Amino acid sequence: MQNNKSMMVVKKSAAMANPFSSFQFLYTMLLLLVIQAPASECRKAQKRGGAAALFIFGDSYFDAGNNNYINTTTLDQANFWPYGETYFNFPTGRFSNGRLISDFIAEYAKVPLIAPFLQPGNQEYMMTNGVNFASAGAGALDETFQGEVINLNKQLLYYTKVEAWLRHKLGNVESKRVLSRAVYLFSIGTNDYISPFLITNSTIMLASSSRSRSQYVDMVIGNLTTVVKAIYERGGRKFGFLNLGDLGCLPGLRILQSKTKGGCLEEASTLATLHNRALHKILTEMKDQLQGFKYSLYDFNSALRHRMTHPSRFGFEEGRAACCGAGEFKGIYSCGGKRPVIMKDFELCEDPQKYVFWDSYHLTERVYRQMAAEMWSRSWIEGSYNLKALLQN
Repeated sequence: MQNNKSMMVVKKSAAMANPFSSFQFLYTMLLLLVIQAPASECRKAQKRGGAAALFIFGDSYFDAGNNNYINTTTLDQANFWPYGETYFNFPTGRFSNGRLISDFIAEYAKVPLIAPFLQPGNQEYMMTNGVNFASAGAGALDETFQGEVINLNKQLLYYTKVEAWLRHKLGNVESKRVLSRAVYLFSIGTNDYISPFLITNSTIMLASSSRSRSQYVDMVIGNLTTVVKAIYERGGRKFGFLNLGDLGCLPGLRILQSKTKGGCLEEASTLATLHNRALHKILTEMKDQLQGFKYSLYDFNSALRHRMTHPSRFGFEEGRAACCGAGEFKGIYSCGGKRPVIMKDFELCEDPQKYVFWDSYHLTERVYRQMAAEMWSRSWIEGSYNLKALLQN
């Protein structure tokens, strides 16, 4: 996709002026290296000992670029300027000005940035460090932005392909060890709850009754639980989760609240609260029911709310309005000027480090760095490990 701030990397190969025999020798050696590389990396993975793999599932909070390679709209893509400008200096597909929580967790875990599953050239041997399956716009429900994203069930299907590859390359004993030591990170649910407010003709209807809301939350939690148990049955034992933020206070939903100017969209926030209670409950149950099941549950809701309410305590100046976008709170999702929204124009702040929100729905790299540090070293919820303890336990 065209953008006005891009980077092109061109690899040049030297002209071959050597005799044919030298060419044949070099070609043979290169071919052997290509063939042996995956097996060699697998052997390294077996001996690695200290670093566990990371398998990443979810939505735009974790998507490192999978949506660059699917047939979707720019609503669910971030492969254009100014995304990525602060750290990468070019857009990678991450919905931020730089790195995401999952990128910092990989750094703490002493593994490279986890590559998107669909990234071309993502050689099989890279999968021994883990794989990122997350897709912006994805939900736990198949119906959420259906046909435009990689939903959670499809992400699970991709994982089973990686798991089968690991079993084939490493053998049953070693692959079982790798999969049981790995940590499976999840950020999912936000899109299931905000999509009914954003899609005019949404097939997902949320009635006003508390019973209907609870039933809808049960569907979302039920689908997530099914995926987690499927991974557990295939050898996964360590899981990390983000609960949901105060959804109604996202800049993109604040602007939908006409009754209270500048207030939060309470209907969306209520759904997030119900989801978070249900998530805590089901994780506690799985811990009791599934032998060896361990989890880390990060209170993303409290962490974000504190930064929105008291930004200066965390080194920010603005906690409600976004750095990039248009309209009140920059809640119109026009960052980059390439999305089919009511206006193409957008404003970009001079210093994203002063802002909690990067665009109408996503956070700045600085916030993600702070949150990753908290996830790594602090335990927020009873019964939950921090990620450092989870990886080492």
